[in-house]
Amino acid sequence: MNGSPPSTDAALLSKLDAAGVRYLRVLWCDNANIIRARSVRIRLQGSVSVSISQGQLALPVMTDSVVAGSGLGPVGEAELVPDWNTLRLLPYAANEAAVIGDLRENGQAWAHCPRAFLKAQIERLAALGLRVQSAFENEFYLLRRADGELIPADMSVYAATSSMNQHRAFIHALTTALEAQGLEPETYYPESGPGQQELAVRYGSALESADHQIIFRETVRGTAQEHGLIASFLPKLFEHSAGSGCHINLSLWRGDENMTGDAGHPTGLSTLAQHFIAGVLHHLPALCALSIPSHNSYRRIRPHAWAGAYCTWGYANREAAVRVSRSGNGATRFELKTADASANPYLALGAVIAAGLDGVTHARTLPAEVTSDPGHLSDAERSALHVRALPTSLGEAISALEHDDVLLSALGSERAHTYLAVRRAEWEALRGLSLQEEVRLLAERY
Repeated sequence: MNGSPPSTDAALLSKLDAAGVRYLRVLWCDNANIIRARSVRIRLQGSVSVSISQGQLALPVMTDSVVAGSGLGPVGEAELVPDWNTLRLLPYAANEAAVIGDLRENGQAWAHCPRAFLKAQIERLAALGLRVQSAFENEFYLLRRADGELIPADMSVYAATSSMNQHRAFIHALTTALEAQGLEPETYYPESGPGQQELAVRYGSALESADHQIIFRETVRGTAQEHGLIASFLPKLFEHSAGSGCHINLSLWRGDENMTGDAGHPTGLSTLAQHFIAGVLHHLPALCALSIPSHNSYRRIRPHAWAGAYCTWGYANREAAVRVSRSGNGATRFELKTADASANPYLALGAVIAAGLDGVTHARTLPAEVTSDPGHLSDAERSALHVRALPTSLGEAISALEHDDVLLSALGSERAHTYLAVRRAEWEALRGLSLQEEVRLLAERY
């Protein structure tokens, strides 16, 4: 069922019905990065036709009320068209399946569709004969509810085998569920925070990896619920415990050749990769509004927190915003550490590509590698190395994006206007909350 689908909706729905599927969830991910769905009763349908109010793309994370001034409202509908390549039977929801939809208006990609934005950036890469392989590397917490509060599911530390033993049944069930949907888990270990986990999946094409991020989040949460647990991807749950990131890993390819590395260059990076990473760093303050786009994100992005609080790059430096991996043949991939799972994966990855393409187009110069914790450098040392602090709040990141013509142009005026309106509304509504109040509101939304 997860392979190539039949050519018509009717034939496909007939197969789903024969397989015992009662409902098909048609998914979309909005500007606030809430994964939403409309379900279609299989037996009653000859085709799948789902429409949503256009105002759905202007909902903030804290309430189902359209943001005023977003440009969207109660008038107008967008068609949610299934991409059958993403069809999956749901291991954690018996007799249900899910498919990711594209948002269209009058038969064309809707100007607000996040998935269409990523597709457009992929096409820009392809025009240069390039493509990216990418993966989203998630950290998340396993929680339980006690006396109305969420508490960690264990009190272990980094890579503790005691946590592996305690959550073995969940991890094995999660692995089986992911593999049944075509994802390939590669490594697993408990992370530093109590109850915190990390399970990395294998890379794929840019669109595939963003789709897999939606499937991963849904599967982790659904499988956790089956095991009496609550899974949360919220960037910061506990003040004195590690935050959860979602590093975006990328490599640059031309055909079947990885173009990221050059063993003969002192940086280990090809000229192409140097320019691409330089573009990412150049636009990173604005990019933060798309890759770490929640008020809660900035509780994690702090110096000395291994989260990338400075606009730098390096190899073995986990305080660098961009960390490069190297082999004997030079660099093999690089990761953006200033990213978390409050980000819509289509918008975040598309914006990284747009920033990198700007670096390639303008042959931007990669600054020197930073080989120490930039938080320990003096202001003069940081200035000499061209090290900038990244935004310390969502408000600062929004302001940076508002002044970044490259990213605004890539997003398009309508999408950028609505996205910024949603994030501004969240910034105004949430910035006065305590961490505990924020966790109560958001822990189960991400």
